[in-house]
Amino acid sequence: MNKIYLLLLTTLTFGCNENNKKEIAITDPVVEISEEGKKARQEEIIKEHLYECAGKYPLYSRERQKCLDAGLEKDPTIAYLWQQKAMPLFKQGKYEVGMEYIDKAVEINPERWQPYRAFIKVIFAKTYKAGITDFEDLLDKYGNAYVMDHTYKFHIGLSYLQLNELEKAEAIFTEDLREQVAQWGEDGEHHLDLFYYGISKYELGNCEEAIEVFDKALKIYPTFAEVQYYKAICLYKLERQEEAMRLMETAQANGKAGNTINEDNVIYERYPYQVRW
Repeated sequence: MNKIYLLLLTTLTFGCNENNKKEIAITDPVVEISEEGKKARQEEIIKEHLYECAGKYPLYSRERQKCLDAGLEKDPTIAYLWQQKAMPLFKQGKYEVGMEYIDKAVEINPERWQPYRAFIKVIFAKTYKAGITDFEDLLDKYGNAYVMDHTYKFHIGLSYLQLNELEKAEAIFTEDLREQVAQWGEDGEHHLDLFYYGISKYELGNCEEAIEVFDKALKIYPTFAEVQYYKAICLYKLERQEEAMRLMETAQANGKAGNTINEDNVIYERYPYQVRW
């Protein structure tokens, strides 16, 4: 009788457990959030933790970082919050720390944030080979788009210039400016692109060609001190000393007046070939 009783008890207990499992499965289903719902939730987190919390504190403060961390605790897949953690660190020169955060943003949304990371590598961290790798990957995936007002090819050319691979720099600047003219016309050339194109020719010893390019830049930005400075050096090399000295004096006056490289990020980083006036 005892064996029969135990067998019945075990069977009944097993049956009860099965019923409980079925009840749990019915009363507590897994809720799948739609893409629209996920996006809306992320926008709420960004609003709460970036605009309403982090925005109240100074850019470089720990309090701002804590607000962003709280948002990422709720959803670590919000690439924009990772980028916002990285950005002030780059502006403080804390490149390695910032790069850890921007890498996470790129992992989540490469099309949006890889161009920014590549720009940081070239202009801020000055890791030119790594910057070229990022930009060439972007070219393969998305074509020659823009980041911070300049094309991917511009940044690659600038990187080659800084690596003293001068022929490569000149070739890619030539290609990039040709594409700009085809798309926007002669007026579509950017004065900074022309400056560095001229610098590549200057570094290769082609001063007459460099002057032609520098003159194009000066038509766009007539008081651009760096262009005048390097044009003056070219004139001196061509034994046009008096003209060179006059232009150098003009360049110094314009440089001291602030007519220098006028990129937004120049307040944080000194650009290649920028003169200390």
